[in-house]
Amino acid sequence: MEDRLRRRLNEWVRAYHCRAFIAGDPVQFPHRYGRQEDIEISGLLTALLSFGSRKMILRKAAELDELMGHAPLHYVLSLRWREDFAEGDARSFYRMLSRSDFRGYFGRLYRVYAAGHTLEDALMAFPGTPMQRLCAFMEVSARSPQKKLNMFLRWMVRRGSEVDFGIWRRMSPADLLIPLDTHVCRMAYRLGLTDSRAFSLSNARRITAALAGLYPGDPCLGDFALFGYGVEHPEGQNFIEK
Repeated sequence: MEDRLRRRLNEWVRAYHCRAFIAGDPVQFPHRYGRQEDIEISGLLTALLSFGSRKMILRKAAELDELMGHAPLHYVLSLRWREDFAEGDARSFYRMLSRSDFRGYFGRLYRVYAAGHTLEDALMAFPGTPMQRLCAFMEVSARSPQKKLNMFLRWMVRRGSEVDFGIWRRMSPADLLIPLDTHVCRMAYRLGLTDSRAFSLSNARRITAALAGLYPGDPCLGDFALFGYGVEHPEGQNFIEK
């Protein structure tokens, strides 16, 4: 990578990898909590809502936080979600996610916490990378980019960050995969971190490998640069020349 491009990427990391990032991002919701279990529950459910318009994401995440009484673990263990999210209710809770889908999410979480475990504990029962472990727990494919799940893993695993929590110590930041969304994919292509515009697992791995060359052991630090700059500058204007 050219030196000036490396410097620019580092400038974007410094600009967006900071506490100010939190206020406009869905990560603000798990940041309301201090207990690991509350952070895990709020973080996972917020991440699952994180697609589409950011304004809509934040509004729906706030609604869910209110529904849980601002006490995620208590809500899960109280079983109130059985009343709020009826079995087989196909009505939309958020876009294509139904109320029945959320009943399933809460059911998975209940089984973890009712047994006295954390979500980190539960994932350690599965083999593979952090993404493969979480996909196995959620019973979804590990052959797609899984942007929302990888974002949640970034929140839980990355350390030494004002934004990410780093509360899961049995997984390594080096094993994380970049959360591949529109902004990250577009900026990575424009910067030459990948030669593909595809929203695929292979492209997410390609971009992550390129970022690992810049940030050994912590490739997802580069997520802040690509996503942050991509959101504020949709066309990426003059990003090399400056």
